[in-house]
Amino acid sequence: MWLLALLFLTPAVLMILTAFKPEAEVLNPASAIPKHWTLENFAYVLGWAEEAPFTRWLLNSLFISTSVTLLVAVFSSMAAFAITRLKAPGGGLFLGIVVASMMIPGQLFLVPLYLMLSRLHWLDTPAALIVPATAGGFGVFMLSAFMRSIPGAVEEAALIDGCSPLGLYLNVSLPLCAPAVATLAIFTFIGSWNDFMGPLVFMDSVRNYTLPVGIALYQSSYYAEYGKTLATSALATAPLIIVFLAFQRQIVDSMASTGLKE
Repeated sequence: MWLLALLFLTPAVLMILTAFKPEAEVLNPASAIPKHWTLENFAYVLGWAEEAPFTRWLLNSLFISTSVTLLVAVFSSMAAFAITRLKAPGGGLFLGIVVASMMIPGQLFLVPLYLMLSRLHWLDTPAALIVPATAGGFGVFMLSAFMRSIPGAVEEAALIDGCSPLGLYLNVSLPLCAPAVATLAIFTFIGSWNDFMGPLVFMDSVRNYTLPVGIALYQSSYYAEYGKTLATSALATAPLIIVFLAFQRQIVDSMASTGLKE
């Protein structure tokens, strides 16, 4: 496993190390580790805000990814609770439709979604990326499967004590599903952060781009300046690494929690 991890981490480590090299050392590398460490590439990328406002792209990605993650966690958990614990009429059919929608490639929705967003006057706004992403079915499917594994005796005891359905959701089901919700949040944040097609299609202004589209625009113009282009990639990768390291234990907990029995 260590060898496999090393195989996957080597390109990322080389990218980060090269981003700290001066341009002359990048073009004539003597070793993977920089001989002269410099922040020149990062300072140039973050300080150049005319044609490539990298800081604005970074803030756009943070805002959109965080909003999508919060909304998906809230609405998916509520839908899963209604289907599995409240036994809402038609819940099984709804879940089947959700699962079927996951089998359709997202590219097929681009044209009708573009027309809908155009009529709502949401094109070139954050809502064009946040609202459609909130309606994904993966979160409902994942949390429904997790909530089914929760022992019914726990919720029955809460109902006997006079707990309302809303209180049951907030105080019983949601805390028990916290590892699964955290795992869903990680996957959603990473998926929204790396989304390239949506911002490319629905955004027109350069200042409203997110990092993936902005970096592609930047690298197409500065493909020969390797230190600066690798600095943009390192800056775009850093938040994902931080999020994953902070919440990786939740993934393990969510897998272990599925073993709950009556």
